[in-house]
Amino acid sequence: MADQPQQQQVQIRVDESKMTSAYANTIRTNTAMDEVVLDFGLNLPMQGGQGQTPTMVFYANSRVILNWAGAKRLASSLNQAINAYEERFGEINLEQPRSQQRPQG
Repeated sequence: MADQPQQQQVQIRVDESKMTSAYANTIRTNTAMDEVVLDFGLNLPMQGGQGQTPTMVFYANSRVILNWAGAKRLASSLNQAINAYEERFGEINLEQPRSQQRPQG
């Protein structure tokens, strides 16, 4: 039998010293041949004056640009996290008002 090369372990260190956090309740996605652009932000309802149509304003505050392989890894990671959440707390109902979507337990 041929000797197989031994896999070398690599230690990963995450430096969070320059990380910032932002809350987002919506996302806008744009795609190109080589990348996926994700704009994260807040959807805030704005009351119109009398006789005016209420407006929803999207305040974009963060942009992440991924190649397609990175986007697929992100989708897989999110899918795993959502499945684990739903196993623990039940299915996330996207039709339900958001104020009622709180974990029970």
